Amino acid sequence: MGGGARAQERERERAREKRKDTRGRSASPPLRALTRPKQFIPPSTNQPTKPTNGAITVIEKYTRNARFCLICNYVSKVIPALQSRCTRFRFAPLAAADARARLAHVVAAESVTLGEGGMDALVTLGCGDMRRSLNILQACHMSAPEGGVDEKAVYATAGAPRPADVADVAKWLLNEPFNDCMRRIQRLQVDKGVGLADIVRELQP
Repeated sequence: MGGGARAQERERERAREKRKDTRGRSASPPLRALTRPKQFIPPSTNQPTKPTNGAITVIEKYTRNARFCLICNYVSKVIPALQSRCTRFRFAPLAAADARARLAHVVAAESVTLGEGGMDALVTLGCGDMRRSLNILQACHMSAPEGGVDEKAVYATAGAPRPADVADVAKWLLNEPFNDCMRRIQRLQVDKGVGLADIVRELQP
């Protein structure tokens, strides 16, 4: 089949799809007769995959009776074609007290045993993002020993330096010779699996 024939076939296919869509819309009830629109929250908005173009088609096709809620931390990771079809709502990070109250509710509902400093570590590492705090809690609960989710387990699961380790690094930098300080920091990285960038970030005021 030549290029012209293929183009004509594609045009005919588009015309058939348009007629089907027109018939479907004409058979549907008036907009005022519809009940409350259905709401959909698709997963992994920050990590769009190849079917994203299909998602755009679905969103456009069902705008009469459905609303799609795209939840993400970084709007720049959502492709412009999707952004142009959305209304943006920006929310500030949760306050520590609100995050703590919600985490306490989840811990009680899921029968999670919290150890010493566990709640404070979850709130600190979450930085006001409940999804991050809950992900850390879930991962820590699945891998934690019988002692429960304590501060050490939370920081180890997140791969972040503990406040005591950061305080030690600050003391070494201020009091130890440079070579000794570097050896201590390298040993800390190897023993506890923390990154140098994380240590530097925590040292900043």
